[in-house]
Amino acid sequence: MRPFPPESVLDAGDIFIAAPEIIAWARETFVDDGASLQNEDHRHLQHASLGALWTNVTNARQGRSVVGQCEHGLPPLSSWQRARFEQQLVGWFGEVPDFVLTFDARYAADCSDDEFCALVEHELYHAGQERDQFGAPKFRKSGKPAFGIRAHDIEEFLGVVRRYGADAAHVQAMVEAAKKGPEIARVRIAQACGTCLLRGVA
Repeated sequence: MRPFPPESVLDAGDIFIAAPEIIAWARETFVDDGASLQNEDHRHLQHASLGALWTNVTNARQGRSVVGQCEHGLPPLSSWQRARFEQQLVGWFGEVPDFVLTFDARYAADCSDDEFCALVEHELYHAGQERDQFGAPKFRKSGKPAFGIRAHDIEEFLGVVRRYGADAAHVQAMVEAAKKGPEIARVRIAQACGTCLLRGVA
């Protein structure tokens, strides 16, 4: 059974609380060997330290509600900011995790099981492993994976579309357009786009 936010979070003023139950459930459901919905795309997270938070703080960007977020455990900050942030993380999780996942408690209380699974996996996809110049997974000297925030494949992670469908990932319109084929001509716009060309060089 998936975790639900405690009632105290829904009724309180602006608050963030640690949610170890989300991480335990996510590992048992998606990450660990033999997990009920195991996803090989998350295998590197078997070696990651993860923390999760419930919040009731409203978050919106570009007119859209944000209901989940994945961040590096300790982003680059000034000395005092870093120390203050580290103290808060240790207070929540007992350590500084590799990634912190934050979820909107009000959304999680009302969404379907499939929607919650898709949301959690979406954030897990952001918790990526860095790649070297040849595209191979990157590791630290300790042998631990080199972790980094992963961007979307297109407008969504392909794995979320594959596992939950285009509707769940809000890319149905893109899928339908692709099925119809090009209206004008079959071209590769990336060859004519300066931004895409710069990305190819990077």
